[in-house]
Amino acid sequence: MTVLSTEFLAGQRLMVGFDGTGFNDDLEFLIDTLQVGGLILFARNLEAPEQIRRLCRDCQACAGRFGLPPLFIAIDQEGGQVARLKSPFTQFAGNPAMKHPEDAVHFARVTAMELKHLGVNMNMAPVLDVAPDGMDSIMAGRAFGSDPGWVASMGMTVIDHLQQRGIMAVAKHFPGIGRTVLDSHLALPDLDVDAKALSDVDLIPFQSAIQGNVAGIMLSHIRYTGIDPVWPASLSPAITADLLRRKMAYDGVVMTDDLDMGAIKPSHDIDTAVGQVLMADVDIALICHKGPDIEAACEKIRRSLVDDAHLRRMGQRSVERILRLKRAYLKGSWEKRYGMSAKA
Repeated sequence: MTVLSTEFLAGQRLMVGFDGTGFNDDLEFLIDTLQVGGLILFARNLEAPEQIRRLCRDCQACAGRFGLPPLFIAIDQEGGQVARLKSPFTQFAGNPAMKHPEDAVHFARVTAMELKHLGVNMNMAPVLDVAPDGMDSIMAGRAFGSDPGWVASMGMTVIDHLQQRGIMAVAKHFPGIGRTVLDSHLALPDLDVDAKALSDVDLIPFQSAIQGNVAGIMLSHIRYTGIDPVWPASLSPAITADLLRRKMAYDGVVMTDDLDMGAIKPSHDIDTAVGQVLMADVDIALICHKGPDIEAACEKIRRSLVDDAHLRRMGQRSVERILRLKRAYLKGSWEKRYGMSAKA
């Protein structure tokens, strides 16, 4: 049984972006030295199908060469407004245009086939936000609609058909941002809503996703003042540890939205943000841009694991969730080395 080092426990809890369209020294540093658990692809990394295949293959080969588990390789491929892969890949109109369950089945089947061919194994989809009628919801152009039952049904169809084909689905943006009008890419929105109001509408699709074994859940960068007046959901123990983990009984992988976004970065330095991620029982910190924050986040997690026995135990559980998910979708000889009950 392999002893999981502090470096490994820290690195696996990071999913990061990078620059360039080919394997390079920066990627080798992220994978070998920092031991990051995942990468996320953006337009700046994508040129052509064979180039993307080669990039994903080379990154996974690097992880294997250094004896590490395979990487999560993620992308935002919702269709419509948010689709990183452009032509020649299949273009979909997006969730609001899906009027029948067959539309969701077709989207998920085709998207899974195309992602799998490239070596991408995780889709940051579906959006499970409920966009109410009669308001200028920030998610109006990306949500399935205003009926939580319909959103739940369509979302679960996408999840099922992605995951049946080996693509991990990540439901977002917990606990729901459909009621907001301010873009969290730019600033921190406040939503004055209590747990009951969320439960009656916004949480319904996420509860279905949990019951349907969704691979991951992404947190929003919204401050739900009726639940936690201080911290946005992505950094809030009240949202993840209490609401999502304890009350909704989700024991899968939970990740933040991008910590580089305007809702977080101007107000919270990376040390503070990552400290909250650890205390909130969030498994993965998402940092989508190259820069010093990635290494600083890794160092913050390492220090916390050394200095705080409680955070180390929580960190062990987080990495066990991550390895359990990788074991389910990314089979290989690495599994023997990284046993689920290994002690840090």
